[in-house]
Amino acid sequence: MRPIKLLIAALGLVLLLAPAGLRAALTIEIIGAGANQIPIAIVPFRAEEGLAQKITPVIAADLARSGLFRMIDSGGVTPVPSEPGEVNFPAWSARGSEALVIGSITAQPDGRYEIRFRLMDVVKQTQLAGFAYTASAAQLRLTAHKIADVIYEKLTGDVGVFATRITYIVKRGSRYELQVADADGYNAQTVLNSNEPIISPSWSPDGTRLAYVSFEANKPVVYVQSLVTGGRQAVANFRGSNSAPAWSPDGRRLAVVLTRDGNSQVYLISADGGGTPTRVSNSSAIDTEPNFSPDGQLLLFTSDRGGSPQVYGMPASGGAARRLTFEGSYNVSPRFSPDGKSFAFVQRSGSRFNIAVQDLSTRQVQVLTDGSIDESPSFAPNGRMILYASTVGGRGILAAVSSDGRVRQRLTETAGDVREPAWGPLVK
Repeated sequence: MRPIKLLIAALGLVLLLAPAGLRAALTIEIIGAGANQIPIAIVPFRAEEGLAQKITPVIAADLARSGLFRMIDSGGVTPVPSEPGEVNFPAWSARGSEALVIGSITAQPDGRYEIRFRLMDVVKQTQLAGFAYTASAAQLRLTAHKIADVIYEKLTGDVGVFATRITYIVKRGSRYELQVADADGYNAQTVLNSNEPIISPSWSPDGTRLAYVSFEANKPVVYVQSLVTGGRQAVANFRGSNSAPAWSPDGRRLAVVLTRDGNSQVYLISADGGGTPTRVSNSSAIDTEPNFSPDGQLLLFTSDRGGSPQVYGMPASGGAARRLTFEGSYNVSPRFSPDGKSFAFVQRSGSRFNIAVQDLSTRQVQVLTDGSIDESPSFAPNGRMILYASTVGGRGILAAVSSDGRVRQRLTETAGDVREPAWGPLVK
């Protein structure tokens, strides 16, 4: 297989598996492609025709959505291979394919299915990967995403993120919904309905809880809600405003913004709501939007202490803050990359608000988007894509851009404004 530069990665946002026939809540439009697309053919798995949920279309859609793969037509080849010994490598090479995916599905006596797949290198005529999964009918779609993750990692060298989740807010008229959904828009689930605003959802590191801000008590209060049990707890309900929750990497603490002592400042609280908040920023300005570094040692935050909103960094335990952004008079909403070497943020240029990335060591800034209002950046757990909120035709939508700006996607919801996305962690 030819060398693949690790420039961009797939958008794959998977929660659980959608029941067969469930319509996608988010419609994905792909804009642009990677610099080096891998030509790959995905052969329909043996015996998948009778299934309500086929495997191969989901795999193909995942890989195509990444912008890194070019799908090669697999129709008309006979016999259809499902085992390595059945592959006619010269025939696939003549079609321009460099990689080939084959597999089979076998019904088990207990009602489950055994799914076998193999990833073949057409050029070298060798097998690159092969796995077997046992899944119920309800798990077939999730299994397809897992297979796509394996293929993606083997061919690009990056971890696949098709089996991750996103959360976002949908506003329908005067009603707000906190939702979690799959990468391809399937299985959208409402975590909370409210007639009052819901903002700032944030994933726990293990993906089992969401922190968010709700105005249902007639003021902003930070809640933590379990996605397993549905139970929730108010963890920051102090005098004044409680906002902008961000999880520590160990899942034990939240950085939040409180006005309990006057102006907006950054505090640390226990994720279970116990104990006394510890103030970690100290200024006469507005300090907000904290975000932990992957090692938990640093906090990024937004402050206007220098006269205009800019991104600052400081030790997570508190201490001297250092200004990090200097290009322009408005830079906000910082989010660390998963490797801790850069951060995404929102930069204003004239009347436009766009997503940019700044390298922490070189301070080099790259603007990745060109919408009129792009906000709320959130990195994929492999760092190769950034999910964000945008506006098209007066409606809020979600969008994604690769970390080099080449691949862009729009995720639209048919019946509401979508905003404030957050990308979930890798599923363990």
